[in-house]
Amino acid sequence: MGEVAEKESVTLEDLKKKMADFAKERNWDQFHSPRNLLLALVGEVGELSEIFQWKGEVPKGCPDWEEEEKVHLGEELSDVLLYLVRLSDMCGVDLGKAALRKIELNAIKYPVQASKGSSNKYNNSKNKNKEMQMTLTEGSNISTTESA
Repeated sequence: MGEVAEKESVTLEDLKKKMADFAKERNWDQFHSPRNLLLALVGEVGELSEIFQWKGEVPKGCPDWEEEEKVHLGEELSDVLLYLVRLSDMCGVDLGKAALRKIELNAIKYPVQASKGSSNKYNNSKNKNKEMQMTLTEGSNISTTESA
């Protein structure tokens, strides 16, 4: 793990490979079905939620938190990320491309002029239109997987 920890940044591909190697070394592939990984992910999201459960609203950067709490937060966020990366790998989804596609779809769903400063969901927007709905329903020309 040392070489990844020393890198400036880590890619989803780095994490995917690390998780695949980790599971293979332990003969855990047999347990890593999409269903099992999803349930493990949900459990980790629950553990992450517990950290915030009684804190009320938390300001950006968690300025009032002890260092130990921030370390624990990082561990739980990492568990969620790692299970998500492993689940996407086992389902054959390129998570990075899927995330970029989703951002582009959200830009269509929530155009700046209709959404700026508002937390309304797109279907509550006064400026929604049928063209936007058709674009989202029919999908876009953005591919989620690489062509073979």
